[in-house]
Amino acid sequence: MKDLTAKQSGLRWLWLALLVFVLDIGSKLLVMNTMGYGWSNRIEILPFFNLLYVHNYGAAFSFLSDAGGWQRWFFAAIALGVSGMLVYWMRSTPASNRILNIAYALVIGGAIGNLFDRLVHGYVVDFLDFYIGNNHWPAFNFADTAIVIGAGLIVLESIIASKKPQAEAE
Repeated sequence: MKDLTAKQSGLRWLWLALLVFVLDIGSKLLVMNTMGYGWSNRIEILPFFNLLYVHNYGAAFSFLSDAGGWQRWFFAAIALGVSGMLVYWMRSTPASNRILNIAYALVIGGAIGNLFDRLVHGYVVDFLDFYIGNNHWPAFNFADTAIVIGAGLIVLESIIASKKPQAEAE
């Protein structure tokens, strides 16, 4: 791993993680303070999209939501571990590698946003409800969106990086 200064490294992109965190927590507080809880209080926005205030005690798609409470600490530990690992990787990644640093920052901001919910409320606040007919995608939030986009960018960057040596050899 390269020894880069904070200015030269991807740590310069941590402002984006902070922005994601602030937007995520702000949106969740707005939902909690202005909407009623549950399906009967949903706000229909488009023929395929509702705002819907729900609690998620598990992870993605409510995985382990009925596990008895231990999962709260398990997912909190994962969020801290992954965020720590990504900050370490950002420190070793040149600031000029925008795609990878943006990806890392999005995942960190989203993970810390959901971690905040778990530690403060004991659950994650979800409110974005997309559906087709009566088939609803599990509700999610801005933190989840940032994590998915960040993960997608990491995959994209790995594909781009794997093709660079082949292109240079030709």
